[in-house]
Amino acid sequence: MQDVVGNFGDYWELVKSVWQTGVFGHSIGDILIAVAIFGFFYVLRGLFTRFVLAIADRWVERTETKVDDYVRDAIKSPLRFLFFALGFFFATEYLDFGDTAGLITENLNRSLIVVAIFWALYNCVGPVSQGIRKLERILTPEILDWLVAGAKTAVVLIAIATILQTWGIQVAPIIAGLGLFGVAVALGAQDLFKNLIGGMSILIERRFGFGDWIKVDGVVEGNVEKIGFRSTLVRQFDKAPVYVPNQHLSDNSVINYTAMTYRRISWVIGVEYRTTHEQLQRIVDDIRNYIETTDDFVQRPLAPLFVRIDSFGASSIDIMIYCFTKTTNWGEWLEVKEALAYRIKQIVEGAGTGFAFPSRSIYVETMPPPPEEIAASRKDEGA
Repeated sequence: MQDVVGNFGDYWELVKSVWQTGVFGHSIGDILIAVAIFGFFYVLRGLFTRFVLAIADRWVERTETKVDDYVRDAIKSPLRFLFFALGFFFATEYLDFGDTAGLITENLNRSLIVVAIFWALYNCVGPVSQGIRKLERILTPEILDWLVAGAKTAVVLIAIATILQTWGIQVAPIIAGLGLFGVAVALGAQDLFKNLIGGMSILIERRFGFGDWIKVDGVVEGNVEKIGFRSTLVRQFDKAPVYVPNQHLSDNSVINYTAMTYRRISWVIGVEYRTTHEQLQRIVDDIRNYIETTDDFVQRPLAPLFVRIDSFGASSIDIMIYCFTKTTNWGEWLEVKEALAYRIKQIVEGAGTGFAFPSRSIYVETMPPPPEEIAASRKDEGA
């Protein structure tokens, strides 16, 4: 019995030792307190978002200027992230790490502060760009967009360099190494890096995304399934997968049908030449009225809409129908187009005329003599 009690005593001493030593020399109680400190700042972050930022949102909505809207949007996320950085700082300060662990935590705290500052600077590039839009009179909007993109890239690069310096990593040797690496790329593996850069340009320019229906003349047409480092997987409509090098998609013109605002219907229908003026007028007016009163079609001025007599063809009077549907989905577009075809046929037949088809008229100036006359002339010639 005494042995059992002694063993329990030893076990209790072991539990107290584990509790006191914990992790990195800190007791489990201290670690729990540090976690509670971090949790307090996390809760404070939620209260700040719920009350302070909500009050700021209501105040901004009452003002007429847009500058405060831009500033609010720029600092909103960095301020919320700052509470995370504060919680981590006070938690690690309470634990008071030493030596290597202390150096790591200090660098982490510095890195979090750098992220918060440069995050705010990155977001402020947008509001600042709105203030220099007057320069569009001198510079084109495309050049201004490039300047804004360059400024954002510069902020990101400076932030990365600052974090590397914080951890004691020298940036200059890295840049020199990149120069040597560029020489190696120039000597070999050019296609690989061309495709890699092409993939990056596709993502940056947002030419297309997953599921988009794209077409590159002479290359591929289908739905995008995956954008990789070297190639993009496009599944054709016959369900065959095609792996296209990113270089072909970045260097060539890409038609993104999914990004269409509306979908076009462009027809030329021909009616018979016997159609009268009144019948033509009725057909054109009824077709135009159907398109203008049907909710499936886009109305002017959002998109062009024409129903006009177009030309006098070889065997028909041609009527041009040019309009756009609200849906861009291929299946729904086919349904709308089919309904329009049915209605046009009803209108043409209801007007008392018909559709023309290729035909040719032959005019004979003189008729050949009857067979009896031909036979009689041959007898006379024989005699």
